[in-house]
Amino acid sequence: MLQRALGSGWGVLLPGIVIAGLAFTDLSLDAWKAMIVLGLLLTSLMLYHKRLRHFVLLPSCAALIGGIVLVVMNWNQG
Repeated sequence: MLQRALGSGWGVLLPGIVIAGLAFTDLSLDAWKAMIVLGLLLTSLMLYHKRLRHFVLLPSCAALIGGIVLVVMNWNQG
C-alpha cells in the first residue's frame, strides 16, 4: 500500500521537476503548447495500454504543469 502512495507522488514530482527545469530554458509559447498537446495525447494512449496504464500520471501531470507555466507566462506578458 505504501508503494502505491509513493508511486502517485513520484508521478507528480518527476514531471514537475522536469517542467521546472524547462521553464528556465526560455521556450516559446508554441513549444509549451506542443508539449501540452503531446502530454494529453500520450495520456489517452497510455490509458489503453496494459503495462503503461500504471504510469499515466507522468504525461498528464506534465501537461497540467506545462499549462500552468503557460498561463503564468501569458499573465506576465499582458
